[in-house]
Amino acid sequence: MEAASSSSSQRSTYSYEEYKETADWLLAHTEQRPKVAIICGSGLGGLGELLGDRNVFQYKDIPHFPTSTVPGHAGQLVFGKLLGRECVCMQGRFHFYEGYNMHTVTYPVRVFYLLGVETLIVTNAAGGLNGCYEVGDIMLIKDHINTPGFAGQNPLCGHNDDRFGVRFPCMSDAYDRELGALVKQTAKEQGCDSFLQEGVYCMLAGPAYETVAECRALQMLGADAVGMSTVPEVMVARHCGLRVLGLSLITNKVVTEYDSTERANHEEVLKTTERRTQDLQRLISHLITNI
Repeated sequence: MEAASSSSSQRSTYSYEEYKETADWLLAHTEQRPKVAIICGSGLGGLGELLGDRNVFQYKDIPHFPTSTVPGHAGQLVFGKLLGRECVCMQGRFHFYEGYNMHTVTYPVRVFYLLGVETLIVTNAAGGLNGCYEVGDIMLIKDHINTPGFAGQNPLCGHNDDRFGVRFPCMSDAYDRELGALVKQTAKEQGCDSFLQEGVYCMLAGPAYETVAECRALQMLGADAVGMSTVPEVMVARHCGLRVLGLSLITNKVVTEYDSTERANHEEVLKTTERRTQDLQRLISHLITNI
């Protein structure tokens, strides 16, 4: 059976049977039955390397799965144990700016649901909008602003399959408050609380970084960090009834002054994630044992 080709970026939707076919294929190829799934952001895929008893599947080999095209995204699904707890880890996610539509971007989340996953952890690299944030801080996401949704780019648009969730899902509780409290407790235990923040994540479509005027507008909207991912996966996860935890690694400060000589770039993002990745991995590893 062939994996999804590049034409999948033009698919308007997927059928329940296609999601189930992918899930059944994975269940037939691994004995692991994880309850926790992790989506790794840019440069954060090293978490998957920490798993024991690993079963690794290249995206291109998984039926109907898209493929990742961005540097820092390995493009493989890893099943394994993190400090003894079974989980599945996406080393590389899919983005709207790659040409994929929102249904394709979020395809893995419904597959996770059919695998029996109950908790989704999403991580990303983000630009700091909050003036109190420092490069290298980890932000616990308490809420999000879905700017592509303002323009109708919402992964829940189209036919609703009641086997996944209701037509009009609530999003005021998108990020699980109990998991958030657990993050704060774990961060304190692991010595990470000095660089742990809590705030609102804003998604823009990308791939261009933000203008000065856009950054100022997002600050006025109440956003603390900005990136190009995460929100679609969170919305589909909540639609399926999964608990969600979101963590942003602040990899750069956004430019809000016209006379600034700073320039956002992907290399800086990857460099910062490399510096802080061990702290984030330690935080998530110990967190999972308590979920």
